[in-house]
Amino acid sequence: MTIQEIQDEIIDEFALFDNKEDRYGYIIELGKKLAPYPEAYRTDDFLIKGCQSKVWIKPEIQNGNLVFYGDSDSTLVKGIVSLLLRVLSGQPAREIAAADLYFIDRIGMRQMLSMNRSNGLAAMVKQLKLYALAYTSTDTPN
Repeated sequence: MTIQEIQDEIIDEFALFDNKEDRYGYIIELGKKLAPYPEAYRTDDFLIKGCQSKVWIKPEIQNGNLVFYGDSDSTLVKGIVSLLLRVLSGQPAREIAAADLYFIDRIGMRQMLSMNRSNGLAAMVKQLKLYALAYTSTDTPN
C-alpha cells in the first residue's frame, strides 16, 4: 500500500469514533499491538529529542525500503508511534521524505494532544523524515 492509501485507511478507521475518548482508547490499543522494540537499540542514539515521553525510533533498510522500529514509555505515545510507523515503515525513503502526513489533522490527533505532546509528535515526524533524507541516496526512484 502507498503512504496515501494507508493514511486514507486510518482516516476511515477513526471516522467510526464519535468522541475523543474513543479515539484515545483506539490509539492506546494500537500501541499495545506495536511490534517489540529491539532492546539493543534502546539507546540515546535512537531517542527522539523534543518528546515529553521517551520515544525510540530505529531505522533500517530492508529490500530497498526504509523500515522503522519504535517504542515509548507512554501508552498514548506508543500508540502515536504505532500510527506513524504504520504509515511510513516499509516505504521508499524518497516517498517518506516527501510525504504529507495529512492523516494527523484529519483524525483530529493534534486537537487531542497537549502542547507538549504536539511538540513531541512534530519531533517524531521530523526525525522520521530526517532518517528518510539520510537514506534517499540508497533509494531508487520508481
